[in-house]
Amino acid sequence: MLPADPSSIGGYRLLGRLGAGGMGVVYLGRTDTGELAAVKVTLADQADQADFRARFRREVQAARRVVSPWAVPVLGADPDAPEPWMATAFVPGPSLGEAVRGHGPLPERSVRILGGAIARALAAVHAAGLVHRDVKPGNVLLAVDGPRLIDFGIARVTDETALTSADMVVGTPGFLAPEQAEARAADIGPASDVFALGCLLAFAATGRPPFGTGTLDALLYRTVHDEPDLDGVPAALLDLVRQCLAKAPAARPSAAALADRLTEDTPGTASDWLPAPVVRTIAERSARMLALPAIDPTAAGTPPGPPAGPGRRRLLLLGAGAAVLAAGGGLTAWAALRGEGEGTDGRGKPAPDRRPTWAVGLLADLSGPAKSIGQAQERGARLAVEQFNARHKGDPFLLELKVSDDRGDRAGALAAARRLTTNPSVVAVLGPTSDDTGQAALPAFEEAGVPLLTVSAGYNLLTLRAASSPPNKTVLRAIPNHIMAGTYLAWAATLLPRIRRPGVLQDRTDDQYGWQYTGGVRFGFQQAGITPHFRVVPGRAVDYRRVLGEMIDAGIDAYVHCGVRSTAVLAARALTELGFTGPRFTGQHVFGEAFLKEAGTDAEGWFVCAPVADAVQRAADEKQEPENRKLTQGFLTAHRKRYGTDPAFYTGEAYDVVGMVLAWLSKNAAKGPLSRKGLWQALREQQYTGAMGGYAFGETGELAGVGTFVYAVQNGAYKYIGAAPAAPEKAGKS
Repeated sequence: MLPADPSSIGGYRLLGRLGAGGMGVVYLGRTDTGELAAVKVTLADQADQADFRARFRREVQAARRVVSPWAVPVLGADPDAPEPWMATAFVPGPSLGEAVRGHGPLPERSVRILGGAIARALAAVHAAGLVHRDVKPGNVLLAVDGPRLIDFGIARVTDETALTSADMVVGTPGFLAPEQAEARAADIGPASDVFALGCLLAFAATGRPPFGTGTLDALLYRTVHDEPDLDGVPAALLDLVRQCLAKAPAARPSAAALADRLTEDTPGTASDWLPAPVVRTIAERSARMLALPAIDPTAAGTPPGPPAGPGRRRLLLLGAGAAVLAAGGGLTAWAALRGEGEGTDGRGKPAPDRRPTWAVGLLADLSGPAKSIGQAQERGARLAVEQFNARHKGDPFLLELKVSDDRGDRAGALAAARRLTTNPSVVAVLGPTSDDTGQAALPAFEEAGVPLLTVSAGYNLLTLRAASSPPNKTVLRAIPNHIMAGTYLAWAATLLPRIRRPGVLQDRTDDQYGWQYTGGVRFGFQQAGITPHFRVVPGRAVDYRRVLGEMIDAGIDAYVHCGVRSTAVLAARALTELGFTGPRFTGQHVFGEAFLKEAGTDAEGWFVCAPVADAVQRAADEKQEPENRKLTQGFLTAHRKRYGTDPAFYTGEAYDVVGMVLAWLSKNAAKGPLSRKGLWQALREQQYTGAMGGYAFGETGELAGVGTFVYAVQNGAYKYIGAAPAAPEKAGKS
């Protein structure tokens, strides 16, 4: 709860926040009898809008019209209050989206029971003359006795005139019907919910949306024109899901018919419908609800009593510390909060130095699928901090590295980030390792005002924002985004004058990356006056011989793989088997030792573009300025001394970016108290030269410069070719 939050509303004592957004806040509330509820309270400025109360009243009325054990019931509401509110029964389980992201796809039996229950809920919605219009994983909560459908915020009476614009897309892209994607209001009806249910079932069974992920335009286009990716849907459910996802509304079954077809007849009790890890999550949340303390009513004007114990006292102190930091308390505040400057040596042991300790954080995948990159970044960051402390004993502060392992898990990334952002000694954070965890963790940094500097996450929306949204003031990206990286790859390919008809394959396994990289490649070749031959393959496709054979038959003279490592290995094998001898290119999500190992001799001759340089090859490169080679060699020597080996890829870039932060802190510490406020802007304005090159940033926090390097696979290793060009070679130029 925040200081400005109300203590009660409509007879519900508010215990904490369940979520918040631009429209309002959802609280956990409790009645005097102990009944728990999710209390949705609308912000006053929203309530003052002309049509808002009409929409909120409609939501309440719609939810009350639906009578189903599988739809969350309304317990109370007041659309006419200064801040309109609605209370619904509280379900302590996770959403379907949270459960799948945290524990993986559901087994067939679970998907069947899920589908049957939600189909019955939708049948009740449709029987009440409504269309839900937003059936998605976030609007399905999982309980031990079955799922629950929630959120009737955009539900609409079947024959009602919409309160939204006629050309507005209503719903969640990736989980809406073609008629919603094209804003054909007259065609939106119960069948639209059935299409969304088909998307929901595919997601539950496979762990991914059937039309992929990515930008709004891409999702809407695929929903209308592409066939769904149903690879991994159990055979017994495949025909049913396909019928739900028919493009024509009239071809889809009704929700009631689906409920009958999905009737669960597998032996077992209702309580065992979910996998054990999900049940444990529900049990843990239920236990926390049961452990909530009794709350005595507080009369208006009565001062609060003393804290109940050390846990609450510590929370209040941390909250006060955050307020001081926000006001610019800086060095003095951090020292006080840390116990008069008692620091550590970075390994948890007391340090005799009494100077105040500041920290740079590291948010990285240290034990998950990208741990090789995360661990390399940790070594670089730690080396930079250790060198700084050794060289700056006269500075008024010590530095340490605070590390938080997000395990490469999107579901846990936000909590991992907050372990750093809620620590008042952390001034900036290096990370994340991947796009996925970066998107999940970003709110923690935006809330706390902590700069986040990444050397490996290229997803464009980490730094770029829509024109209607506030600009990025949080992330500095020390590599090109995926779109620009794809552009530079295409320009690198144009250095080979014989390329006239490149084949470009978009792999949808990591759909955001594949779509963005392909877009950059398309633009790059367009600028060079070259027209590629494009193909798209669904995620988890395994037969690459057929599609690549078709591309070869179409006359391609080069191949560009816009996808992930596992599919690049399949493509490499298929191209070898098909006898293709043209140059082959790929990008960041393929680069690494694993590609060389898994593809073996089939990787020979591939060109791989990556946002990282090789320190050993850079130090030996006589084309570099002597001063720059000296910096690289100094880093190389220090790394060998500290770790006994040459640095891995991404180590040097992490070392540089942390060094850039530390250099700025050292330079400005003597000017007075420092705070997080304004630090992003100050770092963005830096021009810094490190061991691996120069770093400068544009207005949006994007890297100013190419930052892409070309490697050729030769004899089972990466040979550094050079930096990618900043402009294309025009077609026909040798």
